[in-house]
Amino acid sequence: MNRVYFADNLQVLPTVPAGSVDLIYVDPPFNTGLVQRRTRTRTSRDAAGDRTGFAGHRYRTDVLGALGFADTFDDYARFIWPRMVQAHRVLANTGTLYFHIDYREVHYCKVLLDRLFGRENFLNEVIWAYDYGARARRRWPAKHDNILVYVKNRRRYTFNYEDLDRVPYRAPGLVGPEKAALGKTPTDTWFQTIVSPTGREKTGYPTQKPLAILQRIVRASSNPGDLVLDFFAGSGTTGEAAGLLHRRFLLVDDNSAAIDVMRRRLARFGPTFFGD
Repeated sequence: MNRVYFADNLQVLPTVPAGSVDLIYVDPPFNTGLVQRRTRTRTSRDAAGDRTGFAGHRYRTDVLGALGFADTFDDYARFIWPRMVQAHRVLANTGTLYFHIDYREVHYCKVLLDRLFGRENFLNEVIWAYDYGARARRRWPAKHDNILVYVKNRRRYTFNYEDLDRVPYRAPGLVGPEKAALGKTPTDTWFQTIVSPTGREKTGYPTQKPLAILQRIVRASSNPGDLVLDFFAGSGTTGEAAGLLHRRFLLVDDNSAAIDVMRRRLARFGPTFFGD
């Protein structure tokens, strides 16, 4: 059964049986000190509109609403630690954790997760690189996130190398037409644009992650029928990736706006909603 909980994840996680989850992906708040917000708009042709578009036509912009949440924690490690203790408990012996964070807290979180999982079970630091958004003028613009990958047992875990999606060679002429047509398996640096604010994939949720990123993770580190957990579920991208790839999902979020987005987005997978 696919399940979505509207609750604090510390209330739900202790009810999940130990060792029952095959893959965990979490994208916790990044502790930016800001309110993460995305405003949803609709543009329509109007001769008296507020903006000019293609061929000089005038358009009117209507604000439909905004989704957001506060992203500030005085002691981030104290916030994360009890949740990751539960994550370690519910993860299967062959399971994998993907912990998505950015430069502000990644070094603290790495030490914390080394302590919990053991340094020997640290598998990768994946760099998700993108090129979109504002440009800083007083420092190098930050255009990547960090995804820390840990396994429960380094000697036995799921990694479906043959099922990985492939990416184009940057110099296809150097590898020959056969290899160029096949593409290469991804490395630990993933180049993937963010969800476009005007694209079909967008849900309006401010921290929505690209479906392609989650499908790569789910395909690599779980098998059909496995249970995938995301307890900072946000817009539900993990659930959609799991559903499309025939995995079960368990999602948790304490933001009512996130639950509304997931109710629409995940309806085709028939999840049961709890707590709302």
